[in-house]
Amino acid sequence: MSEFLDFFVRTLTTILNVALIGRVLMSWINVEPTSPIYPVTAILYQVTEPVLVPIRRILPKFGMMDFSPMVALLIINLVSSVLTP
Repeated sequence: MSEFLDFFVRTLTTILNVALIGRVLMSWINVEPTSPIYPVTAILYQVTEPVLVPIRRILPKFGMMDFSPMVALLIINLVSSVLTP
Protein backbone atom coordinates (compact mmCIF):
# COMPACT_ATOMS: atom_id res chain seq x y z
CA MET A 1 0.00 0.00 0.00
CA SER A 2 2.82 2.38 0.80
CA GLU A 3 4.39 1.89 -2.63
CA PHE A 4 1.09 2.77 -4.28
CA LEU A 5 0.76 5.92 -2.16
CA ASP A 6 4.33 6.94 -3.00
CA PHE A 7 3.68 6.40 -6.70
CA PHE A 8 0.38 8.31 -6.55
CA VAL A 9 1.86 11.30 -4.70
CA ARG A 10 4.88 11.51 -7.01
CA THR A 11 2.72 11.23 -10.12
CA LEU A 12 0.29 13.87 -8.88
CA THR A 13 3.20 16.14 -7.95
CA THR A 14 4.75 15.76 -11.40
CA ILE A 15 1.44 16.46 -13.16
CA LEU A 16 0.79 19.58 -11.07
CA ASN A 17 4.37 20.83 -11.55
CA VAL A 18 4.14 20.43 -15.33
CA ALA A 19 0.68 22.02 -15.42
CA LEU A 20 1.79 25.03 -13.35
CA ILE A 21 4.92 25.58 -15.43
CA GLY A 22 2.87 25.18 -18.61
CA ARG A 23 0.35 27.71 -17.35
CA VAL A 24 3.09 30.22 -16.57
CA LEU A 25 4.59 29.78 -20.03
CA MET A 26 1.18 30.04 -21.72
CA SER A 27 0.41 33.23 -19.79
CA TRP A 28 3.25 34.94 -21.61
CA ILE A 29 1.52 34.27 -24.95
CA ASN A 30 -1.79 35.72 -26.06
CA VAL A 31 -3.74 32.63 -27.15
CA GLU A 32 -6.80 33.36 -29.28
CA PRO A 33 -9.89 31.15 -28.82
CA THR A 34 -9.53 30.13 -32.48
CA SER A 35 -5.95 28.94 -31.96
CA PRO A 36 -5.29 25.18 -32.12
CA ILE A 37 -3.52 25.31 -28.74
CA TYR A 38 -6.44 27.01 -26.99
CA PRO A 39 -7.86 23.71 -25.63
CA VAL A 40 -4.50 22.96 -24.01
CA THR A 41 -4.50 26.37 -22.37
CA ALA A 42 -8.06 25.87 -21.14
CA ILE A 43 -7.16 22.50 -19.60
CA LEU A 44 -4.10 23.98 -17.89
CA TYR A 45 -6.22 26.73 -16.38
CA GLN A 46 -8.88 24.24 -15.21
CA VAL A 47 -6.28 22.00 -13.56
CA THR A 48 -4.27 24.74 -11.87
CA GLU A 49 -6.93 27.26 -10.88
CA PRO A 50 -8.16 25.29 -7.80
CA VAL A 51 -4.57 25.24 -6.53
CA LEU A 52 -3.85 28.91 -7.22
CA VAL A 53 -7.06 30.58 -5.96
CA PRO A 54 -6.46 29.94 -2.22
CA ILE A 55 -2.86 31.12 -2.55
CA ARG A 56 -3.96 34.32 -4.31
CA ARG A 57 -6.33 35.07 -1.43
CA ILE A 58 -3.42 34.99 1.02
CA LEU A 59 -0.64 36.60 -1.03
CA PRO A 60 -0.59 40.39 -1.28
CA LYS A 61 -0.74 41.97 -4.74
CA PHE A 62 2.61 42.80 -6.36
CA GLY A 63 1.44 44.97 -9.22
CA MET A 64 1.31 42.92 -12.42
CA MET A 65 3.44 40.10 -11.01
CA ASP A 66 1.66 36.91 -9.91
CA PHE A 67 3.80 34.89 -7.54
CA SER A 68 1.09 32.34 -6.73
CA PRO A 69 2.42 29.68 -9.19
CA MET A 70 5.87 29.87 -7.57
CA VAL A 71 4.37 29.54 -4.09
CA ALA A 72 2.18 26.66 -5.29
CA LEU A 73 5.20 24.84 -6.69
CA LEU A 74 7.03 25.26 -3.39
CA ILE A 75 4.07 24.03 -1.34
CA ILE A 76 3.36 21.07 -3.62
CA ASN A 77 6.97 19.94 -3.56
CA LEU A 78 7.20 20.43 0.21
CA VAL A 79 4.08 18.35 0.83
CA SER A 80 5.33 15.70 -1.58
CA SER A 81 8.68 15.46 0.18
CA VAL A 82 6.93 15.09 3.55
CA LEU A 83 4.55 12.39 2.28
CA THR A 84 7.17 10.42 0.35
CA PRO A 85 10.43 10.12 2.25
